Amino acid sequence: MSSIESTAVPATSAERSQDLLYSLTEIKSRVQQTAGGRDVTLVAVSKYKPSSDVLACYNHGQRDFGENYVQELVDKAAQLPTDIRWHFIGTLQSNKAKILAAIPNLYAVQTVASVKAASGLDKALSNDRTAPLNVLIQVNTSGEDAKSGLSPLTPSTASEDAQLVTLARYIVTSCPRLRLQGLMTIGSVSESLAKDKPNHDFETLKETRDSLERILRNDRMVPATWGEDGKLLLSMGMSSDFEAALSAGSDIVRVGTGIFGERHKKGES
Repeated sequence: MSSIESTAVPATSAERSQDLLYSLTEIKSRVQQTAGGRDVTLVAVSKYKPSSDVLACYNHGQRDFGENYVQELVDKAAQLPTDIRWHFIGTLQSNKAKILAAIPNLYAVQTVASVKAASGLDKALSNDRTAPLNVLIQVNTSGEDAKSGLSPLTPSTASEDAQLVTLARYIVTSCPRLRLQGLMTIGSVSESLAKDKPNHDFETLKETRDSLERILRNDRMVPATWGEDGKLLLSMGMSSDFEAALSAGSDIVRVGTGIFGERHKKGES
């Protein structure tokens, strides 16, 4: 099922389709303008939105979609075209790794934060996969207790025994079905709202990426086993701050509300 039709999903209304086209086109234009010719990935985050909305965006050319909840991703992946590239961006519980790994067109898991979760994904993946599953390590750049992720690295804290370094080395050396693609952060709301100064969370993730790359190179880790073209990618920026993230060097932005509109939890009107 890789055509633009999906018999399992009812078509959205013409009005809704046009609204989605307008929003998607606007966001893509802003991404391209801000990226300045760099190759970046726009992930359309479809949390709580119906499969019909995803299909409408697919029919308008979008291929990368993100979900926060495992079961919602499982359900949508079963209904929608198989050439969609699904990104899991929610909190990863190790007991859900097997369920996630069974999705054939799961492209990336952006929220790996423990050896246990990485090991669970690697062991659950089928040997029939034609390419390793991309994973990003989630970094808690803001230090907020409510956010998941490992502590960032700075020039003064990039020690050999840092949790982030240990996890990165484990993925590269012990998880042949995974590919360490990069680092991801959510960042704080206050940093997103501060438009008149550099975003501290974005700068922290860049420092962390640079430090980790130096460590992997010093380890003589084969570049083909991590990153893309010897570079760890950065996933940072959402609807409220993706342009600031792109200006700071983000390679992946995750936009939900900007494309699909405000969300209501299931059961809410």
